[in-house]
Amino acid sequence: MGRKSRSLPLLEKVEITKLAAEGKAIAKIDDKVVFITQTIPGDIVDAQVIKKRKSFMEAIPVKFHKYSDMRVDAFCEHFGSCGGCKWQNLPYDEQLKYKNQQVIDNLERIAKVELPTIDYILPSEKTTFYRNKLEYTFSNKRWLTKDEINTEETLEKSDALGFHAPKVWDKIVNINKCYLQKEPSNTIRLEIKKYADENNIAYFDLRKQEGLLRNLIIRTSTTNELMIIVVFYYNDPKITKDLLNHLSDKFPEITSLMYIVNSKGNDSITDQEVKLFKGNDHIFEQMEDLRFKIGPKSFYQTNSEQAYNLYCKTRDFAGLTGSETVYDLYTGTGTIANFVAKKAKKVIGVEFVPEAIEDAKVNSEINKISNTEFFAGDMKDILTSTFIEEHGNPDVIITDPPRAGMHNDVIETILNANPKKIVYVSCNPATQARDINLLNINYKVTKAQPVDMFPHTYHVENIVLLERR
Repeated sequence: MGRKSRSLPLLEKVEITKLAAEGKAIAKIDDKVVFITQTIPGDIVDAQVIKKRKSFMEAIPVKFHKYSDMRVDAFCEHFGSCGGCKWQNLPYDEQLKYKNQQVIDNLERIAKVELPTIDYILPSEKTTFYRNKLEYTFSNKRWLTKDEINTEETLEKSDALGFHAPKVWDKIVNINKCYLQKEPSNTIRLEIKKYADENNIAYFDLRKQEGLLRNLIIRTSTTNELMIIVVFYYNDPKITKDLLNHLSDKFPEITSLMYIVNSKGNDSITDQEVKLFKGNDHIFEQMEDLRFKIGPKSFYQTNSEQAYNLYCKTRDFAGLTGSETVYDLYTGTGTIANFVAKKAKKVIGVEFVPEAIEDAKVNSEINKISNTEFFAGDMKDILTSTFIEEHGNPDVIITDPPRAGMHNDVIETILNANPKKIVYVSCNPATQARDINLLNINYKVTKAQPVDMFPHTYHVENIVLLERR
């Protein structure tokens, strides 16, 4: 006979003392750390433990005895149900303080290197409607709030178009208004849902893998162009044509209207054919005098205006005079490479995704930039001593890796290349700090600049300048 699971405790009148990673907050009970969601420092709550380990517990608040003096009202009706914007109840200035401290803590505790004075985090001028891309999911299983579950009223049909509920893969929070992307994003999403409901078009069932409407992608730009991509689970030419014609007629401002038929088990479109229905197969972004072509699969920083500040600071850290050979690792669609090219002798961009490299080449052509070269492949396989001999030893390396950071082989190659400067841009200060610890043998940190790209979330970018010892 198996052991009975122990009931998890209810912690009474727990005071939240500080913020932690992933949007959680921290309390201490008998020297044990308790991570509690949906709270901020100064709150006093009863918290139900949902996970108990030897060194920590995780809990959710079930009753508030006192609200923090710094707490503000969340502006979005979906706060707490939707998985995004978890810090709406925290003033923006306080969000910035935590993010800034998060960067410092990671550099001190993980990198364990001597640090200069770190410049205070660059705030985002816009704290709402700042994203240029949103991806929504259709589902025939709508996430119900606690109030809806407890009501005795008959609920409306369960179809939803919105975002995944936190830690629930098969239910979707139906979004009425999202504060992340400017209009007509909300209006278009609501019109598509209205049309689908009125015409009884089947929403996707994530468990059974059936239903027609699967995903919706909306991309906007600072050039006021608008891309809409509707993803269907299977091909139904009539419904597809009627829906897209309805969108085209209703929203003439759409400059790029496309669709995808994705019958796979996951939502990724990187390996799917994108079909153009009307307009162009791209939109453009603008930075200074540069134009960047954005296709349906292109990566581009989702906060366009703050991305400009990020790239300006990256270029400043590189300190280019026009005589340098620059390697831009994890170049993506070549935004940083093209952004710094006018101040360098030559820029070599390397990226894993072949389609992104083709976009990078096109962006150089559009902007009449002739001193860039781009190569596609695994970073650790391309960036070899033979490659460096052929294309020139880098004076400056700019690296902007994914959240996992750089592979050890890439770090070893960078050390062997021995550039004068490394500018490390990161969306994960923890893995950045880990990599800096390995680079510390030959390089010292001389500058650091946190940048807030995503207000009301716990995410933070950081730029570090490392100079050869």
